[in-house]
Amino acid sequence: MLILSSSISFSLFMFVCGIVSFVGARKHFLSTLLSLEYIMLSIFWLMSVIMVNLGGDLYFILFFLTLAACEGALGLALLVSMVRTHGSDNFSSFSVLQC
Repeated sequence: MLILSSSISFSLFMFVCGIVSFVGARKHFLSTLLSLEYIMLSIFWLMSVIMVNLGGDLYFILFFLTLAACEGALGLALLVSMVRTHGSDNFSSFSVLQC
């Protein structure tokens, strides 16, 4: 029971660190993508710990991992597109009003 409690508290600590990193790193698009992937990793860890201890179905975890990989691929595609059109991944060089 102590191992379950410490695993859940560790994954929640990882989630909070990811949120703080996401909110604090708004200058570069790559750093926001990395913090989003860290948040997904912490949620994956939390779900896997809970599902293993409850004896649940592990196919949902694989589905979540597939969606996280698709989210990462979409983020990298947006990063490449942004670097090609604007020259860098700084949000300061990116203007919403520009077509």
